[in-house]
Amino acid sequence: MMTLFQRMFRSFALCMIMLLAVPMAFAADEISVMSVPGATTVDSAKAKQLFDKKVPFIDLRNDKDWDAGRIPGAVHLDIKTKFNEKSLSKVAKKDGEVVMYCNGEKCLRSADASKKAVKWGFTKVYYYRDGFPAWQHASYPVE
Repeated sequence: MMTLFQRMFRSFALCMIMLLAVPMAFAADEISVMSVPGATTVDSAKAKQLFDKKVPFIDLRNDKDWDAGRIPGAVHLDIKTKFNEKSLSKVAKKDGEVVMYCNGEKCLRSADASKKAVKWGFTKVYYYRDGFPAWQHASYPVE
């Protein structure tokens, strides 16, 4: 038979586990938006057309992902450390085309960056929602 202290401790431990598990469950289920107002969502085929036209690609992933591979010629602007209006303006003009990508539908960085770019006045923002995983899957060039 458990003592009162043991029952209280067990209840406390179960509550802590549940409190920690709930946010993790929601975070794992986050999926990027299908479209961003003011930006054009593109699939891999359209992204490749833009790549072939030499439109700047912005890689918003972290350093580890960037180092593991990227779309050739992409500019690395980690959204958490380097992405801002000034850094984006060094890569693209406000009326010029620019493609935002990250790690696919479970990555929210390209959607966030596209929203910010539109807010800053960039008018030809392409949101490549499927991102680097889809690019690789299509057997397009990587470096």
